[in-house]
This record gives sequence, structure tokens and C-alpha cells, in this order.
Amino acid sequence: MDDDDLRRGKPSCHKAVRRGDRHPGRDALQALAFEVLAHEDTHGDPAVRVALVSELAKAVGAHGMVGGQMLDLLAEKEGADMSIGAITHLQRLKTGALISFFVHGGCYLGKASEPLRAALSAYAHDLGLAFQIVDDLLDIEGTAQELGKTPGKDQAAGKATFVSILGKERARAQADHLARQAAQHLDPFGEAADLLRQAAKFVVARRA
Repeated sequence: MDDDDLRRGKPSCHKAVRRGDRHPGRDALQALAFEVLAHEDTHGDPAVRVALVSELAKAVGAHGMVGGQMLDLLAEKEGADMSIGAITHLQRLKTGALISFFVHGGCYLGKASEPLRAALSAYAHDLGLAFQIVDDLLDIEGTAQELGKTPGKDQAAGKATFVSILGKERARAQADHLARQAAQHLDPFGEAADLLRQAAKFVVARRA
């Protein structure tokens, strides 16, 4: 959607695939995700599979990733002067909704209690924002070789980001704070959540 020629160090879809082949491939892959979740091998309880399909539909739809992406495109097209609150809302839809689904998916599979679901929901919220702030930082600090995509596009397009509003130092401090806070939400799980704690550390230390 951003017309970048690179993704993960390789030619992006509109460069690598013929125009007429792009949409069928994309649609087939998205449908496959729902097929996997609905399959009995995913979970023996049909109610769990229905919940997973429903949650993914919300995460990728108008009230999730697609909605956030649309707000992002409109803001760039119209040159909107976005506040930090508006950017946070946009990124909670665009990036945070998918991260929340990945976390909540485990709750459904394990039939976690409501207090544990709430703790993981708070973790996903903070992790998603930390991830996006670091993404904004890497856009101005990273190289094409590190990122696997073209850096500096947000700044060149004049897009409002966490970094453009907070500045680099405050943005980095906020990302670190959110990562620590995300890890603290995992206290009820003890050592069982160590992998998720490592994920929070990785999000703010990554270079790609």
C-alpha cells in the first residue's frame, strides 16, 4: 500500500508478481488463515475454533488492521495534523489488533480465566505500542540492509509519527517504558511467561 519496492529484503508484491496475479494470491493466503483456525486439528472444542475465527476477523477487519491502515492512508493523503492520541488510536488498530489476537489466541486455546485474559490484554496493548514506536525510530535510524525495506519514507512523506511528535529521545524512552510495563503485566504467570517477557525485550532492541 505504501508503494515500497522492498519488503523483508526482497522485491515487494507489486514488483515481484504480475499485476493480475497479486489479488488472488493475497486473498487465498488470508482465506487459508481462517481455514487453519476452523480445522479440528487446531482445537477439539468447536466453540474455541469459532472464537478464534471471530477474533481474527475483528483483528484484520474494519475495526482492526484494515481500519487502521485506511486511517493511515487518509492521513497521509490529506496531510492531516495528527495528535499523539490519534496516532495511538491508529496504531492500536493497524498493529496492535494483530498482536492482541496472537496473545488472545493462546487464551482461547488454553481456556484461560478472565483475570489472566485481562493481564495478557494489557501486555498486548503495551507491546503493540512499543513495537510501533520502535518501528518509527527505525524508519529514521535504520538502513535498507537492516530493515529489508526503504527507510525514511515516513519523514519524506511528512507523516505524523510518534517520533515526529515526541522526538527521538522521548520516543525511545516511551518505548522502553512500555516494554517494561508490558512485562510487569505478566507477573501472575510467573516463569511460564518468560518467552513473552523476552518478546518485550526483543521489540525494543531489534534493528529490523
